[in-house]
Amino acid sequence: MIDLPFIYDAFVQLCSGIPLTLQLMAVSVASGAVLAIALAAMRLSSWPPLDLLARIYIFIFRGTPLLVQLYLIYYGLSQFPELRKTFLWPFLREAYWCAALALALNTAAYSAEIIRGGVLSVPAGQIEAARAYGMSGLTLIRRIIAPQALRQMLPGYSNEVILMAKSTALASTITMMEVTGLAAKLISATYRPVEIFIAAGAIYLLLNFIVSRLFKLFEYRLSAAQRQPIYRRAAGENA
Repeated sequence: MIDLPFIYDAFVQLCSGIPLTLQLMAVSVASGAVLAIALAAMRLSSWPPLDLLARIYIFIFRGTPLLVQLYLIYYGLSQFPELRKTFLWPFLREAYWCAALALALNTAAYSAEIIRGGVLSVPAGQIEAARAYGMSGLTLIRRIIAPQALRQMLPGYSNEVILMAKSTALASTITMMEVTGLAAKLISATYRPVEIFIAAGAIYLLLNFIVSRLFKLFEYRLSAAQRQPIYRRAAGENA
């Protein structure tokens, strides 16, 4: 029989790992988004070497498991003496920054393709019309490309953010005490994995529900111009 009071107690104890889970997710998603924009720009570039470099990066990070990437960064970088003498070593010797780096590099590869697809979804005729009107550079991106591309990429990008929230669980393999790390520690003390993993799963489910609702709200606000008022819709149906 499943012990509900024990699950509740485990849930309360595992909640102490939520701040670290959210930190890892926020840092990796934010830094990964910046890198993804650069990669998407390289993929859309008319200069073949830039496109090739972005393709190679995306191929490597989408084609290898995140866990392998995490191990290579955490255990592999320390094998280079030259790196240990640089200013980066105080960060890269910490499990937190290694986990954040691995998550950021991984999500950047997927997000770059989402961004590229969003940009390519903008009708070329609108871009040509905007240029004929005198728009160019940042004005064209800000007023024509970005709003439409963002609406198209938001559903896919929300899935990527949710995936990153779940992927933070892999940080437990390099001693990070986020939700899954605390769950493993609690299991070793109680030998009750089923109840503890149910509690951990409930926490991730709750976090991802909140994330999905926030993206839904953002998507709803972005599509305000495409929504007809109710009275106009009703009038159209009655006509």
